[in-house]
Amino acid sequence: MTSEQLNAQEEQLRSEVNALSPEQRKLFYQQEKRLVKDPDTYAVLNWFFAAGLHHFYLGRFQRGAVNLTLMLIGILTIYSFGVFLIIVVLLIELPQLFKSQRIVHQYNNQVMADILKQLTGS
Repeated sequence: MTSEQLNAQEEQLRSEVNALSPEQRKLFYQQEKRLVKDPDTYAVLNWFFAAGLHHFYLGRFQRGAVNLTLMLIGILTIYSFGVFLIIVVLLIELPQLFKSQRIVHQYNNQVMADILKQLTGS
């Protein structure tokens, strides 16, 4: 999704939140505060620890475990094929650093939609 589409989606979700009762809105904002993620934290985890920690941050445990395992194997076999393995993981994961704002924005929109669905029962 483009940034414009994500902003439009967020705006639609915010208007749905405004239509909630005051009690539901209070519950929504409490859950949102607890569940939304920070794009800068995601980017830092990706930049400094390309080993997949940014996937764990967003709850994508399988992908994070695969990346972490590949990086550890790469480090342990650094003198044979490990360098190649580390480079491959970095090439796959580095583009996510440049898309971190959109990735986290999309994640946060999904969190908002899930909370709304839970509160409205639809």
